[in-house]
Amino acid sequence: MTKFLFVTGGVLSGIGKGTVAASIGKSFQFRDLKVDMIKIDPYLNVDPGTLNPIEHGEVFVTDEVWEFEPSKDSSFTTAEVDQDFGILKGLNKFAK
Repeated sequence: MTKFLFVTGGVLSGIGKGTVAASIGKSFQFRDLKVDMIKIDPYLNVDPGTLNPIEHGEVFVTDEVWEFEPSKDSSFTTAEVDQDFGILKGLNKFAK
């Protein structure tokens, strides 16, 4: 049975959303549950050249089909997400 847990927050950087998500995911793994983490921070039809990477982190500009390829220091694989959040093509997993 598939279950989803979403950790969301406002635009305030450094509030601990990633730490909370990682801690919850690790506690699920300790209970032998399968965990896949996906970090998506989409900006609908925004020019990425105007977004400060220090303030916004990795920027993914979205259109009809959402594609993202995180930076070299991230351990996700490439995936496509449709505009209805309905389809994931390519699983995103942390590399070990």
